[in-house]
Amino acid sequence: MAGAALKQETYLPEADAQVAQIYDFLEAHEKAGRGVPSPRYFLAGATPGDQVELPAEIYRAVRQVVEAMQQGLAVTVVPQTQTLTTQQAADLLGITRPTVIKLLDSGKIPFERSGTHRRILLRNLLDYRQQRRAEQYAAIDATGAGRDGEEDLETTLQELREARRAVAARRRGAAE
Repeated sequence: MAGAALKQETYLPEADAQVAQIYDFLEAHEKAGRGVPSPRYFLAGATPGDQVELPAEIYRAVRQVVEAMQQGLAVTVVPQTQTLTTQQAADLLGITRPTVIKLLDSGKIPFERSGTHRRILLRNLLDYRQQRRAEQYAAIDATGAGRDGEEDLETTLQELREARRAVAARRRGAAE
């Protein structure tokens, strides 16, 4: 596998018990009060002693893939560079490239210049996305103040969706 070209690949869930077995193992471990494990899971080879410890980040990726496949979903893995163009950043955030440029120029997302091109570190972009989501959810929570708990779930969910759209619209208006 060393030297193999990295590419986007989609994996379809198999209709076998092995995915369910892995899912059940991970689920049981967490329900047993051990929580999300520290990086103490191993990838084992065919011979005794042929193993390597999985770091926490790889464990989380495996866990997410297994959960999705357990639910019958396909999983796409897209290798991503650590430095993004403004278009890649826009695609990741689900906004337009001009909006990304406005966010960069306003200082909301740090970036570096390479000649006339802006380059954004993936970590900075993910931090911004997390911050934006936290602000949106805080605004949604604020709209739920004073609820008496008598509304049905669908009504509440619809109101939350509308509130999130309103927050996103305000954010877009502020970025422009």
